[in-house]
Amino acid sequence: MQTPSSLSPESSGAPERPFTLGDFDFALPPELIAQHPAPERSGSRLLDGRAREPADRIFRELPGLLREGDLLVFNDTRVVKARVFGEKASGGKLELLIERVLTAEAGAGNEVVAHMKVSKKPLPGSTVRMAGGRQAGGFDATLLSRWPGEDGPLFRFALQGPAGETPWELMERHGHLPLPPYIERQQNAEHDPDAAEDSQRYQTVFARAPGAVAAPTAALHFDEAVLADLAARGIERASVTLHVGAGTFQPVKTENLAEHRMHSEWYEVPLATLAALERCRQRGGRVVAVGTTTVRTLESWARSGQASGDTDIFITPGYGFRVVDLLVTNFHLPKSTLMMLVSAFAGYAHVMGLYRHAIAQRYRFFSYGDSMLLERSTPRAE
Repeated sequence: MQTPSSLSPESSGAPERPFTLGDFDFALPPELIAQHPAPERSGSRLLDGRAREPADRIFRELPGLLREGDLLVFNDTRVVKARVFGEKASGGKLELLIERVLTAEAGAGNEVVAHMKVSKKPLPGSTVRMAGGRQAGGFDATLLSRWPGEDGPLFRFALQGPAGETPWELMERHGHLPLPPYIERQQNAEHDPDAAEDSQRYQTVFARAPGAVAAPTAALHFDEAVLADLAARGIERASVTLHVGAGTFQPVKTENLAEHRMHSEWYEVPLATLAALERCRQRGGRVVAVGTTTVRTLESWARSGQASGDTDIFITPGYGFRVVDLLVTNFHLPKSTLMMLVSAFAGYAHVMGLYRHAIAQRYRFFSYGDSMLLERSTPRAE
């Protein structure tokens, strides 16, 4: 694969210098943070960043930028209505963001793990009333412990609905779609006038496996017309699942990147996708990851050999990519782990230059924003 000449500092596969948190900061005009999706999914902008000079395009042009025999890999996770409002016995308001439903196989069929937003946290054993509480048609949540350990950042709850509903059923009935914190219009409202729009557009057209609290946003640009164009050009599709957690928005707080504690998320690479990856390699095609969550899934599998499990992979400049050749991704938060991942993939200097171009050209940023196409800047690691 040709390496863009602008990326030569990272061509060795190792960073030319140690990177710190401040290297991934940039000034973003707040009006460029997209608060609503584009009128048409594939009508959003696409910054083609494969070569030295960026090219401004429209997303529906993507199929024409790929080659017959390439393989696009999507994350088919589905965002659930994981944000639930309630109150303590004292009447104090609280909010849960349910990050994970614990499996029935582990004897925890009604247990969940959640973030809790409250002025004073209840003690273990306390029961809080969610959506009015079980007696009022909502459900109760009993705090069991912190998770995953005694000092864990999350909380483990047992849910009790009026008719023994599963946590999935309770979220679907009483929950709200958990839009990212930078979409300001929804953050403090139990009743969102834009909920109908968000329920459709903050979900990919191929969302299948429920479990995410944030969308794999690069995939939001795909619609049926783009998917049909890809198929007509002989570009194969496959999927993985990574249930995106709220940790994707967690800021990095340490200047020394090695000190950052990465959040953990569950992933799966199906056998059909493993077969598609092998066919792609055999025919000399390229693996095109749609979104950073797909990159993290594929690289977790390549690194561990495990087709499913939890991953806390943290990709920073100097990482040797084993699977992914091209990346479709949105524009990310300053100082985020996602900025570090794309810089590792396409080269730090090149990515920062693309972000300067995007700001100057008034691209729309973050989950409901525009996208970019990147090429791996180093040879594939063995």
